[in-house]
Amino acid sequence: MTSADDLFLGTEAGNDAYRDAVSRASEAVVDAFAESATPYSGAAAERLDDRFAERECLPEEGQPLAETIAEVGDEVLADSVGVSDPSCVAHLHCPPLVPGLAAETAISATNQSLDSWDQSPAATHVERRMVERLCELFGYGPAGDGVFTSGGTQSNFQALLLARNWFARERFGRRVKESGLPHNAKAMRILCSEAAHFTAKQSAAHLGLGENAVVTVPTDDGYRMDPEALDAVLADLRERDRKPFALVGTAGTTDFGSIDPLDALADRAEEHDLWFHVDAAYGGALALSETHREKLAGIDRADSLAVDFHKLFYQPISCGALLVGDGDYFDLIRRSAAYLNPEEGGLDAPDLVSKSVQTTRRFDALKPYVTFRTLGREGLAEMVESTLELADEVAALLSDAPDFELVNEPTLNAVVFRYRPEGVGDDRVGRLNAALREALLRNGDAVVGRTEVGGTTSLKFTLLNPKTTVEDVADVLDAVRNRARTITAANRTLRR
Repeated sequence: MTSADDLFLGTEAGNDAYRDAVSRASEAVVDAFAESATPYSGAAAERLDDRFAERECLPEEGQPLAETIAEVGDEVLADSVGVSDPSCVAHLHCPPLVPGLAAETAISATNQSLDSWDQSPAATHVERRMVERLCELFGYGPAGDGVFTSGGTQSNFQALLLARNWFARERFGRRVKESGLPHNAKAMRILCSEAAHFTAKQSAAHLGLGENAVVTVPTDDGYRMDPEALDAVLADLRERDRKPFALVGTAGTTDFGSIDPLDALADRAEEHDLWFHVDAAYGGALALSETHREKLAGIDRADSLAVDFHKLFYQPISCGALLVGDGDYFDLIRRSAAYLNPEEGGLDAPDLVSKSVQTTRRFDALKPYVTFRTLGREGLAEMVESTLELADEVAALLSDAPDFELVNEPTLNAVVFRYRPEGVGDDRVGRLNAALREALLRNGDAVVGRTEVGGTTSLKFTLLNPKTTVEDVADVLDAVRNRARTITAANRTLRR
């Protein structure tokens, strides 16, 4: 049995064990996962549940690490979703770039913690420089600041936390951090579009305002917030003595990739003294592209914005950032702890923990740092642009196919559609498409997304993978047709 002392870095035996383990794990990934012939094995939930019910997670005695890694390859990796497969096109779930994977290895092994400088000296400065560069990328001035997060959910939550505390201080003279919510908080409201991410409501619930504090604004035909509808909503809120304090614009809705008219929303935010937050978790990568960055016009006017790197920046999960136009806003949540960032007698070094809602925090900034240094802005932009071009080609392919129905013209690289063959009635289309999505996954043909549009189940391609071609997508459409024949033959109610 391997001694525990031999499984730590810093000794000759531990260093050798690390090299061997990383090599074996890499081979297991390539053998069982990266080179799989299908995007998913088709294993059902019940089968996987039974398998791991039989595995003792904490046995009395251990086994050689090599055996455990081989077991993981056979039983875990082989039944994982192949995010690098060209037919894995369901979610905002990107294939990670090798530079990011290399950085992930270094992050795990060095185990830096960003809650104090003496736990993460170089890491602290890398994150600070990355934040500075990101602020420049999105058009913020020298007052801009930010912090790395686990992703869009945390970034959106923290932005609305800052907005809530800012509003309570400015409007009610209340410091929420010390004194809690003012009694007027029951009238506070957050505005976002009908197509915005669910994290607006989730954040409102976490912030003690309740989901009902979120007021949704109608969208136009392109699923973008309608500024005139926003004007009407704001007038109604004033009429009813409600207190709107935050306006959330979306740069890339989950279903359609739609981008709200950010400049127009910034105008309304200024006029009504609202905190303007932009959820750019999906579409923020357009800032890399000289061709497409104008779609984000107005994002530099946001008080805060969320950007994800584990979407169109192609980084391993998890990796995101919250940026603010004025770093002084972090004072609204700043906290000192003598053992982390003493106010006297400290190291006179940067303090990042006071900008985060986390204490222990991974050195995730290293992943985009290594990737940016390796590919440069132009290299990353080319990948993003290629997926937008692919989405346009796929939309044209669907429009020309008599047995498919295109639901949206893509803004980013999300394409929503339905399989609608002749002879299938409108009331059957939704059920047929739901059955098709399950059949494609179960048979390992493709991992395709599902959503509801106008109450009807629809299918979705989220074309994040730069390796995916229009021919790959055409093969998936053929698989849809083949599975549809099998399904309709077995279920006559779907034929009418």
